[in-house]
Amino acid sequence: MGYKFLKLASPSLRCGGLRVLSRQYSTTHDADLVVIGSGPGGYVAAIKAAQLGMKVVSVEKDPTLGGTCLNVGCIPSKSLLHNSHLYHMAKHDFKHRGIEVGEVKFDLATMLKAKENSVKALTGGIAMLFQKNKVQLVRGVGSIVAPNKVEVKGEKGVETVNTKNILIATGSEVTPFPGITIDEETIISSTGALSLKQVPKKMLVIGAGVIGLELGSVWQRLGADVTAVEFLPSIGGVGIDSEVAKTLQKILTKQGLKFKLTTKVTGARKEGNNIKVDLEAAAGGSKETMDCDVLLICIGRRPYTKNLGLDKVGIVLDDRGRIPVNNKFQTTVPGIYAIGDCIHGPMLAHKAEDEGIVCVEGIKGMPVHFNYDCIPSVIYTSPEVGWVGKSEEDLKKEGRAYKVGKFPFLANSRAKTNMETDGFVKVLSDKNTDVILGTHIIGPVSNKSLHYHN
Repeated sequence: MGYKFLKLASPSLRCGGLRVLSRQYSTTHDADLVVIGSGPGGYVAAIKAAQLGMKVVSVEKDPTLGGTCLNVGCIPSKSLLHNSHLYHMAKHDFKHRGIEVGEVKFDLATMLKAKENSVKALTGGIAMLFQKNKVQLVRGVGSIVAPNKVEVKGEKGVETVNTKNILIATGSEVTPFPGITIDEETIISSTGALSLKQVPKKMLVIGAGVIGLELGSVWQRLGADVTAVEFLPSIGGVGIDSEVAKTLQKILTKQGLKFKLTTKVTGARKEGNNIKVDLEAAAGGSKETMDCDVLLICIGRRPYTKNLGLDKVGIVLDDRGRIPVNNKFQTTVPGIYAIGDCIHGPMLAHKAEDEGIVCVEGIKGMPVHFNYDCIPSVIYTSPEVGWVGKSEEDLKKEGRAYKVGKFPFLANSRAKTNMETDGFVKVLSDKNTDVILGTHIIGPVSNKSLHYHN
């Protein structure tokens, strides 16, 4: 895919009466749309555009398709979360349900292999979808050299794609921590946390947002002593309702996770096989040093726009390194669009996917509408947390009159029979019209619905 093979049969290539064929790679392509990046936003946009009749070229610098989400993000982390949860249940919960088992052990290598198999199957599936929908794949680093031209530098040299439209879907990268070098062995990002070869004795997590909580949970379940350090006074990251955050912290603490809130990390250093991490109160004052053998840095992600050539076409990033776009995902340059983690809004795979579909439909002249208030967020801990719309804190800041409807899983028959009663469902609505403004759920995965026997 993505390359055209040319047969050459000049006399200089004939040996002993046999014609020798040589492969050359075409250096120029023509397209209606070039999509730079094949993550959830990019690959969905490319396929949708092809289905709408466009000639599409997808540019990808990595060996596999799917971006961060499929390779070192959402998918592998959910594999480890699920399987570590099953192990934790077998070790600590089965006996309370009348299930007797022998000594419970886990094989980390097999657990990691299962994760890799899931990733391989899904990334390979995208390649098949590209073939089926006639999306042309060009491998290499894509750079915009003009509003209608992209150069791709790969192992085979430079390829040029002339195109009517360009869609930037380059995603995001781990935000580095100033003064601390990530080696992905003992000082790790979320990428390294998905491939540790042994369970740490002590793990310190910088950041108690979604990624920190999920990966901290994985290694805590497998036996690590995990402490999460958070600058803010609550866990869960941006958008989480404070009542939900407090409940989640209480439950995770009971499970064994430790938290140090309103605390900042001022530095870290290796001393042999040990890592010393310096902490102090967020507002200044008391200081302390903690030891760990693995330090996981989860302070967020930032837009990835390296070597993209934005300066060549006059696109200026905003103060947070994002590409400015209008409500049709158009940049300041006609014919160039952007979606996903590299623009405004939450860095979520499903947000990027929907933006990709809406964007290419707009390019084809179809109606464009996107409601950011309807994007759900999830934390895949146990219990899980999910929400959509406004939190109580949001509504209070807006000065909006609202009502709260809440139902605890403790009063739910299904939850009681499953012995999984932690959590609740909370619905926020307009006080006068009853229009739902936000819904927040913290609870077990198996409680699919509240309507059973209630």
